[in-house]
Amino acid sequence: MSRTFDKPAGTTRRRFLRGGAAVAGGTVLGARASVAAETDNLPPNIPEWMKAPGEPMGSQPYGAPSPFEKGVVKNISKTLKQYISASSRTPLQELDGIITPNGLFYERHHGGVPTIDPAQHRLMLHGLVERPLIFTMDDLRRFPSESRVHFLECSGNPGYSKPYGKTASDLVGLVSCAEWTGVSLKLVLQEAGLKPDAKWIVAEGADAAALTRSIPIEKCLEDAMLVYSQNGERLRPQQGYPLRLFLPGFEGNMSVKWLRRLHVTAEPVYSREETSKYTDLLPDGTAREFSFYMEAKSIITRPSGGQRLGAPGFHEITGIAWSGHGKIARVGVSVDEGKSWQSAQLQEPVLTRALTRFRLPWQWDGKPAVIQSRAIDETGYVQPTLAELLAVRGENYFYHNNAIWPWRIAADGEVTNALA
Repeated sequence: MSRTFDKPAGTTRRRFLRGGAAVAGGTVLGARASVAAETDNLPPNIPEWMKAPGEPMGSQPYGAPSPFEKGVVKNISKTLKQYISASSRTPLQELDGIITPNGLFYERHHGGVPTIDPAQHRLMLHGLVERPLIFTMDDLRRFPSESRVHFLECSGNPGYSKPYGKTASDLVGLVSCAEWTGVSLKLVLQEAGLKPDAKWIVAEGADAAALTRSIPIEKCLEDAMLVYSQNGERLRPQQGYPLRLFLPGFEGNMSVKWLRRLHVTAEPVYSREETSKYTDLLPDGTAREFSFYMEAKSIITRPSGGQRLGAPGFHEITGIAWSGHGKIARVGVSVDEGKSWQSAQLQEPVLTRALTRFRLPWQWDGKPAVIQSRAIDETGYVQPTLAELLAVRGENYFYHNNAIWPWRIAADGEVTNALA
């Protein structure tokens, strides 16, 4: 599938700021003037927080967000039948940049979150190896460490059937991005010595579900990691403390949390999570299995569903794009329901298998519009529409929905899901 983009938007940063100044002078400052009658904290007055010292240093041994940001929390459904095998979503529309704070990282569990004492945790490596080994956490931290930024995404992000979500978080909130620190799995396997017929590694978690997945040996020797830290601190329990496997670009449940065992084998184990789950029924009755990679995808996070644009004029369209096959090469943005596309600016550095922030200045004329983004990765793959995916995969498909998601903007500025 190949498509072309129009030339980048002619709106420069200088023109954006020049046009925005007129809007600020006519709208923003006017709004402030009306509020000034209700509060003494606006210019030219001295606000109340300048009249006395603030909280003393050390009042928060572990820092927390401002109380004025208390609404920025994980998106947790209130209508689930149970919360042991369940998920929560990242509030993508509330975030900037590409790094997800640890407290907002999405969760997906199959047997709840275990409480594991790292002093009693062990990693067993056995099977088709020359030297079966058992590692303590201290043993693993003695290996040379590395840190890399990668996204992690659940393969059911989102499903294919209605009702579709209202916000960016509802739709694709099962994706997050972090800096991961740990040990190269290849290095640990070299310590044990792989036998010639070693083709797969079966990873098992220490949760109540004993989640188990089979990983091709090629991936294990490419960029797989044994991770013990996330964004500079030790893993949270919800993210696999004290140890998780991390497979950049692969579907999320393969990055097994609370990792306790690596069994080197000649064949996959065909566990529950790769037979009855995480496989897809195709229109001809066959099932697609071992669909490891998360394909190129993007979504506009601002403006997006649940938000409302202010006055007509300049607005920034921004969002995130990612691909399990490598780097994002381009992101196209359409403001006319897909009739034409403009190339968005990509935030540097563009990293492999990581979220990429994109931005496009846009002058909204106050009329109804449909905006959407479309990612192209470095392999040339183009993010498809939902209709294109359904035409190939059928309505019984569940996982790996990487469709374009358009937002409809009404004349009053209200933003809603254009496919809902």
